[in-house]
Amino acid sequence: MTIDEILDLMDDMLDNATPVMFNSKKVTIEVERMREFIDNMRFNMPPEIKRAKETLADRAKIIADANKKADEIVAKAEERAKILVANDAITKKARELANEITSQAYKMDRDIKNALAQNMNEMLESTERALVRNLNDIRQTKQAVKEAGRGKQSK
Repeated sequence: MTIDEILDLMDDMLDNATPVMFNSKKVTIEVERMREFIDNMRFNMPPEIKRAKETLADRAKIIADANKKADEIVAKAEERAKILVANDAITKKARELANEITSQAYKMDRDIKNALAQNMNEMLESTERALVRNLNDIRQTKQAVKEAGRGKQSK
């Protein structure tokens, strides 16, 4: 069942609900049936939303892994530099190499973070487009229901 179908059923439930005495703006509905509709909507949520949630959950782990890898690279570079400190020429070369490795590690870390941010942005934009489409469908369906209701009342 699609979300639109579930929303139609919910609309029907509200349209056919029994009004509360002395209050035309309140109605009585079946709570369990409404909960079933809500559960069905959660179950039938668009895959873009599920992927976005998963990506958000994975984001922290990916960043932590990238930072850990960068720290390991820096630690290895420092360790390597200490071993090469035997004389001035080797020390100079080791410092240059350590700086280069450190620079590469930070660049790799930045690249990973930028790629992740771009990926997240693309997925969120995709999710946003899907939600806008669904919202427009809901509004159109709602309008059609209202117009159909007006057509019944005028007869």
